[in-house]
Formats: sequence, structure tokens, C-alpha cells
Amino acid sequence: MSEGKPALAKEIEAQQEKFWSISDAIWSYAELGFEEWKSSDLLAKTLEEAGFRVKRGVAGMPTAFVASWSHGTGKPVIGFLGEFDALPMLSQKAGCPTQEPLVPGAPGHGCSHNTMGTMQVLAMLSLQRVMERENLSGELRFYGSPAEELLSSRPYMIRAGLFQDVDVVLDCHGDSAFRVQYGMEGTAMFSFIVSFIGKTAHAGSFPWMGRSAADAVELMHAGTERMREHLPTTQRIHWVTLEGGEAPNVVPDRASTWYYVRDIDENVESHFRWVLDCAKGAALMTQTREEVKVLGAVHQRFGNKALAELVFKNIEAVGKPAYSAEEEAYARALQQAAGYPVKGMDYRLERVGPDREPLRGGSSDVGDVTLVVPTVTIRFPTRVPGSPSHHWTVVSAGATSIAHKGITAGAKVAAFSAYDLLSQPDALVKIRAEFESLRRQRPYRSFLPPDVQPPLDQYRARMEKYREAMKPYYRDP
Repeated sequence: MSEGKPALAKEIEAQQEKFWSISDAIWSYAELGFEEWKSSDLLAKTLEEAGFRVKRGVAGMPTAFVASWSHGTGKPVIGFLGEFDALPMLSQKAGCPTQEPLVPGAPGHGCSHNTMGTMQVLAMLSLQRVMERENLSGELRFYGSPAEELLSSRPYMIRAGLFQDVDVVLDCHGDSAFRVQYGMEGTAMFSFIVSFIGKTAHAGSFPWMGRSAADAVELMHAGTERMREHLPTTQRIHWVTLEGGEAPNVVPDRASTWYYVRDIDENVESHFRWVLDCAKGAALMTQTREEVKVLGAVHQRFGNKALAELVFKNIEAVGKPAYSAEEEAYARALQQAAGYPVKGMDYRLERVGPDREPLRGGSSDVGDVTLVVPTVTIRFPTRVPGSPSHHWTVVSAGATSIAHKGITAGAKVAAFSAYDLLSQPDALVKIRAEFESLRRQRPYRSFLPPDVQPPLDQYRARMEKYREAMKPYYRDP
């Protein structure tokens, strides 16, 4: 490692406990998309106290913010992405190897988002001090990104022009291994709610006077289920009924269903239109009216290979954290309880390309960023191996020493990689050349309809339902 990297490691280790506490606090707040008031504020204030300029409420999203700090010429501009939203229904006690909700029904950090913005800020504040000492020019810019689980922040940030002058972006995600991936990854996706409006009536005495919105939802589901036979194997279509009536003896005049339609970039728009045709057909068959609300629409990821190779060298330099006997025992107990292979904290350091791993069905609004700026995602070890995203096992590990060690390791990789980019201009040339080739092949066009705005109220009622019950468990730093 160059002289700057040991200095960075020391800075990170000197500050790590503060950021472990910040991560645990965000874990305890477990705020859903666009309801991350405490989580967003905690990260923004931490950056402000370190001398960063913070602009809040960017791109029409109150919990979104951009924080920046520059030195010397202010070039190159290194962007860091950080998320902090939780997921519904995943409340779980920390460090408990069996499923045991902290507040039954409440949200939980089932995708490691509490560790992600935290890790990036730790890396940036440590890098800030080394840049000042070594007189390195550049700008560090943090994108506080709400509602990733709604796929609803980065496309709006791009639309607002917030990435126009960025040279490279380091994204991150908590994981059950230590790895980096490049090339085409995941699926593009449309997220939208279809609501049907009918007429109420007495279901026993005068059913002919009503028009059932719930029938329309069921018919729409029947239509989309029959689409599957005729779609490519790369597709994923799933839904959840949000409302469908309140009493059997009243014909429901309102019902709604929330859809995710996923596939590769080339296919997803046509699938979306077909699903909307199913909604129109269901409305015609039931003499109801349909309304469509798009929540998010995103591209696949296209991670930069040259940037991934640079990051992987730093993953190898940092290496796996050392785990204690207690941590190994917890991991094995959790794996046993969840039905995963029992192997403790055994995982590899990996650089993964599209030829190494089959296309997975997940989606992220980071995909849009990869098409406007050279980007790569650092997967850092915050989970027990085997734990899949959106699962209680991720929540269980998310406020333990395993997650803490992963935050420190991830921060070192992010800081080391940014240091390489700031001190080695030739690395940026190679990264940029690869990106320009991608941009010629895939010129960026947002999938978002031009009149769509961020769905700021999507989780408001659900968050308010549980916030008071969760407050006694807050871990304010």
C-alpha cells in the first residue's frame, strides 16, 4: 500500500466506534422510504460538523441531500452513494439467532441500509483529513439517497442534474461476502399501483347496483398470471393487494394492487405496457375505472470493469475482518435456525463479472447512475453468510459486532479506492474510456414518465403506525 493508505486506515480506526453507533442508531430508527427524517438528519449533521456543505431536500425529496467538500482545484469529483431506508414487516432483535421481532409488524433494516450511508461517511471524513495533509486536490460528494426500496431517488436526482459534473461514483451495499461486481447486473423495473374505482351496493339485496373494484383487481391478476407463459425467462412480475374492501356485505367501490414488473432493459417497457392492458381489460369487464400511479422506473446496473478491478485490489489489501469465537458461534446458530448451510463466517473475497454469475432478479435505482457516471458497487461484509436480502436474519446481524467490523473494512476499501483515483490520474482515463463505450452503446433515457413525481406519502401511514412503539428502542448516538 502507498503511504497514504496506512494513514487512511489509522483515521478510519480512530473514528470507527462513533460510526458504529451511528449505524446502530439508524438500525433502531428503521424508517421506511421518504420517512427517514432521523436517519437522514443524523448523517447530514455528521457531515456538516466535519465542514461539508450540505444541501437538503434536493430533487423534490425532503429526506434527500447532497454533501460536498473540496480541496485544491476541486477536481476530480468523487461521488459516494448512501442509502438509509428500511423495509416493512422485518422488525427483529439484534444479535438474536432466532426470529423474534422487536416490535411485531414494524419495519426493520433487512437490506443493510443502516450500514451503507454510515460506511461511506466514515470513509469520506477519513479521506478528508488525509487529503488536507497531503494537499490532494479533489471533491468528495455524498448523495444521501432515500427510498431505494421504492426505487425512487436516483432517477429524480439525475433528472435534477445532480450528477452532471461527477467523474466517478463509488456505490456500496452491505453483503454476506466481500466482493465487487461489474458488467450487466440485475433487472430493470417498473413499480406502480393500479387502483380500480367502482360502485358500492348491498351485496345481498341489490348486488346488481354495484360494480366491484375487488373483482377488477382479481381479473387483472388473472391476466398478468397468464402473461408469464409468453415472456422471457429473465422476467419477474409480482404484486401485492393493498386494499380490496372492508366487509363482505358491501360491494367494494375501491381496490388497489401494487406491481413490480422486471426484466432486462430491452424488454421491461413492453411488459409494463402489457400489464397496463390487463388493467384496462379488467376495468372493462367489471365496468369500473382504473387509475395508475407510477412509483419508480429504473434501468439495470452496468458496473465499470476498470473501476471494479481497482476496487478489488483494495479489497484484497484490506482482507477479511478477524471474527471472534462468539461471532462464529452466533453465525452458526443463526444459520442453523434459518436453514442455511452452517459454515460460520466463512466467505470469499470476490471480483464477479457477468460470465461468473447468472442474472439475478433484483433491481436498484443505482442502475440509472451507472448509465450517467462510471460507477461500481462495493459489497462489504455486514451479514452472516447465507443471509439473503429482505430477511430477518439481515436485521439480526445489522447492529452487531459483525456489522461493525464490516463497516470498518468497507470504509477502508472505499477510502483506499478514492485515494487511488485522486492520486493516480491515469486510472480515471481508463475508467472513463470504458464508460464512453458503454454510453455509446446505451445512451441514457430515463424510464420515468416525465410528469411523475416522487411518491413521498407511500409509507407515511405505515410508518406512523409503528413509530411510537419503536421509540423506546431507539439507540441515539
